[in-house]
Amino acid sequence: MTWPFAAVAQFCASSVITRNAAICSELVDRAASQGAKAVFFPEASDFIAESAAESIQLTTSLGDSSFVKSLQDSARDKRIWVSVGVHEKSPSPTHIYNSHLTIDADGDIVSVYRKIHLFKVDIKNGPRLMESDSTFAGNTIPDPVATPIGKVGQQTCYDLRFAELSIAQRRRGADILTFPSAFTVKTGMAHWEPLLRARAIETQSYVIAAAQIGQHNAKRTSYGNAMIVDPWGTILARCGDGISPSIAIAPIDLDYLKKVRTEMPVMNHRRTDVYPKIH
Repeated sequence: MTWPFAAVAQFCASSVITRNAAICSELVDRAASQGAKAVFFPEASDFIAESAAESIQLTTSLGDSSFVKSLQDSARDKRIWVSVGVHEKSPSPTHIYNSHLTIDADGDIVSVYRKIHLFKVDIKNGPRLMESDSTFAGNTIPDPVATPIGKVGQQTCYDLRFAELSIAQRRRGADILTFPSAFTVKTGMAHWEPLLRARAIETQSYVIAAAQIGQHNAKRTSYGNAMIVDPWGTILARCGDGISPSIAIAPIDLDYLKKVRTEMPVMNHRRTDVYPKIH
């Protein structure tokens, strides 16, 4: 059997939404031309602003987003599924949502996940990056989305550090965990690959992790290294170090996933009589 291919994308978003939309549309075209059934974009693909105030000013509702509409059109035109991280307006004038959308091949938004774990760092005499200052945390774990490449569990960036969420999605039937991200260079160099491989190994799932890369503005630079990892923890595909927009492609072999889970049934070995069961 020939298994479907997934594409993972990497690029350097700016505060210019039309530019970012054009890049993503071109990468959709590239993924579709190489036979991918789904393409995965980074966190904040619509824009990366220089300040929280600018982020709030640029953010719209999903229905009013020209960026989202552009990707919906591309998905429909190329008959490909799209996963993408965007900003979403909230009821508050001072806060937004960090949202992860799944768009089907008809161009319809079929699932919206709002990032649960917000990045909060405030080091004395050091950096301060408090996502919660301008972003509301989500409170809902969506069920995995059935797609042509398998059932996809949605997460976003900092969620990667919390294994409980990945285990919960595996229990709900996820074949694939996806982490659209914009890791800093320091944390990316130290933790990006080990965390992605750990989530794949412990849940015996494919992991697809799109990434921002390069210097977005004077204040912010992202690590890159978008990749696809298989259920054994093997890196199947990885985008390069260059800042030019790129994709990497790999097959999603659900027979292999089933084999790994059958031969080492770790989910059946969890000692939920000793520690709480994750649902």
